[in-house]
Amino acid sequence: MIPPVPFSNEILRFLDRHHFERLTPRAALIDMDGTLYDSMPNHTKAWYRLMTEAGVACTPEEFYLYEGRTGASTINALFQRAFGREATDEEKESLYRLKTEYFRELPPVKPMPGAADMLNTLKETGIQRVLVTGSGQRSLIDRITADFPGIFNEDKIITSRDVTHGKPHPEPFIKAMQLAHVRPSQAIVIENAPLGVEAGDRSGAFTIGVTTGPIPREALEEAGAAIVFSSMPELARLLPSLLLSMLTVTKEV
Repeated sequence: MIPPVPFSNEILRFLDRHHFERLTPRAALIDMDGTLYDSMPNHTKAWYRLMTEAGVACTPEEFYLYEGRTGASTINALFQRAFGREATDEEKESLYRLKTEYFRELPPVKPMPGAADMLNTLKETGIQRVLVTGSGQRSLIDRITADFPGIFNEDKIITSRDVTHGKPHPEPFIKAMQLAHVRPSQAIVIENAPLGVEAGDRSGAFTIGVTTGPIPREALEEAGAAIVFSSMPELARLLPSLLLSMLTVTKEV
């Protein structure tokens, strides 16, 4: 008896939902905060301090749900809720600058355990790596080449400054595909937040969710993740098998 191909059910469901016959992964479009770095606790503290001082009633936990948005989008959403209006350009610029300062005052964040192994697997299998982040903070972006040497080229990075619409809009991942010269059926997205997962799925890419914080796997599944792993080390361990299965499983027509 031939053993079943690992992850075949998840791949077939994705193929059916997106009307693809098969997948040929050539590029991985990878989130940064909460995926490559354990940075969300610090972002949450900085956002909560900023918005509390600005007179916006909020909770620290809610900022996990905004992960993936651009800074301007987050500020606008909270201003709409608190004051019934969007922030002015001057307010958005000054508030985001202050949020960046508050983030820098906190202890340095560390790479996510398992992230380096996951990235090295992608490199060893010849899959392009494109960084796709809703952040515009240079403090983390500038660390990428030092913490993950030889993984990302400087011309393969999409930040909040490169897009008109942030996550959950698919634009960041569509632009990343354009940088990598791939179609949706040739791309995989690696994300840890519902807004990022939704953006990845809307772009047409096979979107992998990873639970690295307090957001439950059900939220990633509901956002459109094709498959969810319980941790980055688990993804790193099973990624070779998943990539092989993606090349093997085809939809019957």
